[in-house]
Amino acid sequence: MRALRPALLLLLSVPLVQPAPPAQQGPRVTYHHGADHPEETLFSQDSEDKSLDGKSIKEKETTIIPDERSVQLQKDESVTPPPPKKESDEMPTCLLCVCLSGSVYCEEVDIDAVPPLPKESSYLYARFNKIKKLTAKDFADIPNLRRLDFTGNLIEDIEDGTFSKLSLLEELTLAENQLLKLPVLPPKLTLFNAKYNKIKSRGIKANTFKRLNNLSFLYLDHNALESVPLNLPESLRVIHLQFNNITSITDDTFCKANDTRYIRDRIEEIRLEGNPIILGKHPNSFICLKRLPVGSYF
Repeated sequence: MRALRPALLLLLSVPLVQPAPPAQQGPRVTYHHGADHPEETLFSQDSEDKSLDGKSIKEKETTIIPDERSVQLQKDESVTPPPPKKESDEMPTCLLCVCLSGSVYCEEVDIDAVPPLPKESSYLYARFNKIKKLTAKDFADIPNLRRLDFTGNLIEDIEDGTFSKLSLLEELTLAENQLLKLPVLPPKLTLFNAKYNKIKSRGIKANTFKRLNNLSFLYLDHNALESVPLNLPESLRVIHLQFNNITSITDDTFCKANDTRYIRDRIEEIRLEGNPIILGKHPNSFICLKRLPVGSYF
């Protein structure tokens, strides 16, 4: 007991001290040298992480890596702009007319010039329109044309060389127009029709038909011819010259005056009615024919 008293007195003399609570982990403070306001540089580790994570997420959302094809297309589009549209692109001929298997039908559509044609065109039917002139540019790039029909237009003039590049053209119809003369015709024609025009004999050159060795059908009726055209080719089968002003004919018009044995056996029909000529006065002019021309003999 005596031994415990000093120890007890010692304990009573020492003040009671409570342990301090553990310090809470506060935000980490970072000070940058030279900053006037340290509070502006105060960041928490969590906020830094969240900010960085947000930035990373945003970059991932907005960054798109294009493939090589799209980059090349964008490059090509930026370097080569599309060509401007032409008038022919705005209104193609095949919307105005009807295009079918190489044939172009432009009938009664009130065009006043030959429209641009597809290069592969073989046949053009432009009947009953308001075309007044044919030019060399109209068919310059259409070499495969085989048939042209301009019946019922207002054609008064045809430029020299209009048909010069049409080496395959077989049929040319210019009926019911206002022609006073004929152009140079393509060499492979088998049919030429220029009836119901105003063509006079001086409007046909002496060699217009001479080299047309394939020509079988010639229609020049209802014009103003004073004589039968010269140098008609041997290939002719049908010749229509009715209702002109033909007043004269010679022994060489259809036959050969110096060759009484010559027979022109291909001709099947010659029509001369409606002309002032009296065919009976020219018996030697038809001696080589198998059939007499149709017309007045008395």
